[in-house]
Amino acid sequence: MDIILSTADITTVRVDAIVNAANHALRGGGGVDGAIHRAGGPKILAELIERYPRGASAGEAVWTTGGRLPASYVIHVVGPNYTAGQQDPALLESCYRNALRIADELGVKTLALPAVSAGIFGWPAQSAADIAVRTLRRTASGVVTATFCLVEPRLYKAFGKATAAEA
Repeated sequence: MDIILSTADITTVRVDAIVNAANHALRGGGGVDGAIHRAGGPKILAELIERYPRGASAGEAVWTTGGRLPASYVIHVVGPNYTAGQQDPALLESCYRNALRIADELGVKTLALPAVSAGIFGWPAQSAADIAVRTLRRTASGVVTATFCLVEPRLYKAFGKATAAEA
């Protein structure tokens, strides 16, 4: 799988699926989650409410259609909240593994991803980058291209180091 680093707004990238860093309620929120819901429109939230009334737990992933986004699907992963004590790296790894599993089920070849949990959930940038890149590189998948959309310079730098280390 090719891993590309970009500073593009994830809601504008033309890919088969976008990964959303969601909260456990799956009802929209701030950061990437809020941006995806605003750009994708109310259809995404309506699908989440109908299909996942109880939300999801940290590390889990679910999917919806892309609404008004240029992507066909949104894969919603519930990242661990580092600040709240969810600091087990296996939880963050499972977000990416489960996203790839769903991508394969949907036939996704191109994927755009954020730095899951590295924003308001407080996961340290370099650790988040290392886990993300390592998990994508070491997980068998039919995804051909994974583009990390990293608008914060600290995250772009951390993912640059992680991709160089895992080359």
